[in-house]
Amino acid sequence: MHTMQLKGKTAVITGSSRGLGKAIAFKLASMGANIVINGTNGSAAIDATYEEFKAAGFNVLVVKGNVNDENDVKNLVNSAVETFGTIDILVNNAGITKDKPMAMMSEQDWDDVIDINLKGSFLCTKYTGKVMIKKRTGKIINISSVAGRYGNPGQANYSASKAGLIGLTKTVAKEFAPRGITCNVVTPGLIVSDMTEALPEDIRKNYLKNIPLGRFGTPEDVANVVAFLASDDSNYVTGQVIDIDGGLVM
Repeated sequence: MHTMQLKGKTAVITGSSRGLGKAIAFKLASMGANIVINGTNGSAAIDATYEEFKAAGFNVLVVKGNVNDENDVKNLVNSAVETFGTIDILVNNAGITKDKPMAMMSEQDWDDVIDINLKGSFLCTKYTGKVMIKKRTGKIINISSVAGRYGNPGQANYSASKAGLIGLTKTVAKEFAPRGITCNVVTPGLIVSDMTEALPEDIRKNYLKNIPLGRFGTPEDVANVVAFLASDDSNYVTGQVIDIDGGLVM
């Protein structure tokens, strides 16, 4: 992919102060996009990420706020438009986990995860969508998970939220298509993170046995597919669910 093919485009990536969201933001920035980084107020990582992006010469804006708070989301969208003129790309990446077996899961555990992962994506899509609909162009990419396709023990709340994103994606794709806006969803498998690094060796080996490519994915593996979906190379792709999982499920 040509490194500057997002030049002049503006991308909002939620939950982008670290991890997968940061990798996606970095990839889109390196392709020339203006980047709006978002994280919660308590996130120490967000300032370090901002400094790193500035040092790399990227055009970057930080907007702190919670994706499940309507006023915070309006502020995120308005700030992006005030600074960069418009929004061309939205990546709904913000997500949390509160894993427990179903029988032990509290109502609060359920509500918190659905609130951030699913309602947050709804709010960001609604308010960014208004900007995109006016100009009749835009790319929306939702970050789901293989858990949303196939379930995962201990993750009833997370799996439900990530499955919900798939339904949301398909509806948004149908509603927004007449306005020239595409919406797709990616479902990463086991991606290298602090969480996978902490796994005991036997559990890691067990996971890897089920992955035909024989390795965990990297945040960059996901960012590369998101970059394709954010670019004009994917203009005829919408409403699709793309597994990025080394063949874990097929």
